[in-house]
Amino acid sequence: MFRTKNCGELRSRNTGENVTLAGWVKRSRNMGGMTFIDLRDRYGVTQLAFNMEVNADLCEKARKTGREFVIQVSGEVMERSSKNKELPTGDIEIKVDAFTILSKAETPPFTIEDDTDGGEELRMKYRYLDLRRDPLQRNLALRHKLALETRKFLDDQNFLEIETPYLIKSTPEGARDFVVPSRMHENQFYALPQSPQIFKQLLMVSGYDRYFQIVRCFRDEDLRADRQPEFTQIDCEMSFVEREDVLQTFEQLARHLFRETIDVELPEFKRLPYAEAMEKYGSDKPDIRFDMPICNLTDEMKGADFKVFDSAAYIAGINAKGCAGYSRKDLDKLTDFVKRPQIGAKGLVWVKYNEDGSIKSAVDKFYAQDELRNRLAKTGAEPGDLILILSGNQKSMQKALGELRLEMGNRLNLRKSTDFAPLWVVDFPMFERDDETGQLHAMHHPFTAPAKKHESLLRSEPQNALANAYDMVINGVEVGGGSIRIHNRDTQEAVFDALNFTREEAQEQFGFLMDAFKYGAPPHGGIAFGFDRLAALTAGKDSIRDFIAFPKNNAGRDLMIDAPATVSAAQWEELHLKPLQNEK
Repeated sequence: MFRTKNCGELRSRNTGENVTLAGWVKRSRNMGGMTFIDLRDRYGVTQLAFNMEVNADLCEKARKTGREFVIQVSGEVMERSSKNKELPTGDIEIKVDAFTILSKAETPPFTIEDDTDGGEELRMKYRYLDLRRDPLQRNLALRHKLALETRKFLDDQNFLEIETPYLIKSTPEGARDFVVPSRMHENQFYALPQSPQIFKQLLMVSGYDRYFQIVRCFRDEDLRADRQPEFTQIDCEMSFVEREDVLQTFEQLARHLFRETIDVELPEFKRLPYAEAMEKYGSDKPDIRFDMPICNLTDEMKGADFKVFDSAAYIAGINAKGCAGYSRKDLDKLTDFVKRPQIGAKGLVWVKYNEDGSIKSAVDKFYAQDELRNRLAKTGAEPGDLILILSGNQKSMQKALGELRLEMGNRLNLRKSTDFAPLWVVDFPMFERDDETGQLHAMHHPFTAPAKKHESLLRSEPQNALANAYDMVINGVEVGGGSIRIHNRDTQEAVFDALNFTREEAQEQFGFLMDAFKYGAPPHGGIAFGFDRLAALTAGKDSIRDFIAFPKNNAGRDLMIDAPATVSAAQWEELHLKPLQNEK
């Protein structure tokens, strides 16, 4: 055997035992008469001790062993004279009497420590080395635990794990597809699935009333910290359910996962209509760990000959409690923040309600102090508070105020990663209108059922119809989203009509689903959780990359294997494709 114990399990109770360990050299220390090596595997670190007086040859060999060499050692477990309380194995060490180098290693391009000196691009190029670091090993162990507990919970609830295809047909809804040319069918293409949506609905028609899958999905979209071109979902569907059945089931799943993986009991899941979320928080995934709601001041702030406000369709602000002491430099930074292109405001109006009761603002010449105090009473402003106001188009300014609210939450340390505030956002619109074309698009997907009282609006006023859809949001992160599905052909055709699909287009793209509805489709609904996001959230992190073994960078590239890459002319020919002129 290469090892009888791992590097994380030995304790004082093992003193006197003879053991064999194997792993990587984390670091070594030459102390003159003694040499010490910290040996690492994924379970932990154990100190190895070499005594020059006892075995000079062995000690010399240890001193020539470099970082990340793979070694095997045998020896007796001894109590350490100088204990390390920072290590679980810090009370013991191994007095080595046998030493084998299994594999030599070059000096790594960065230090393999918790706080490494390697930049992100460098670490992604040598991802196999980065994965040796403790933080990433803890992250992937947490991900494994989440998957294991997901399967346990859903199995107890009679869900079946069923695989669906990875090579499917491209559809026009949602993000861009990754397409795969077919060698056997000239000029035809598969698409990689953005989700198993249609197949899980067909499984409901097939009578598998509780389905789940921890499944890989693919979207060809611009990337950011919480997006990857390939990602993982916990995908679920249930038959003979209404919205409340789905919410209760998956609220319990979330509670189970947080309890079993990080020992956290989630508080009550609030229910928040989409319209209220946008009005109060400027986001359909609000962070409710802290208050600071958006306050509509359109009526209150007009009529003072301040043209910026008088000409605005919408005026609103947030009350940053206790921030009246902000300096002009602080306020200028906030103004620059809201002017960033991704925020989109043209400027910021601030009002300080000073501790002595006086008012100081950026618009003093338009509003008397008492008048401004009265106009802002709606915000609940008190001495010591700072009111931050934006004006313009309602939709864009709600979004901007939502971002400003989060920025203030960060500055005031109100968004602690160890606090969790879950909610369900419900009553989404069925459709959203493209500002350029005027065309309606499904806000979730075209298989989402309308709210029962809004079914009739699909034919007359589809833009006013609400969907029977829901998102689970925790700490401002959309953890999962789903809906009750359409299960009859007439309603599905009405949705396709609202989306401006011709009958021929609908039949070509989704005819197999429409045909399936002819043969008895049960009422059904489901949800999909972003598994990578869930892992990052439970660990209190923002980026999902460190919870994926081999992620892509912001450009969608795998720096380690240098993908995507060109293929040979023979492969182009086999796929009946013509390479670009500069391809060889």
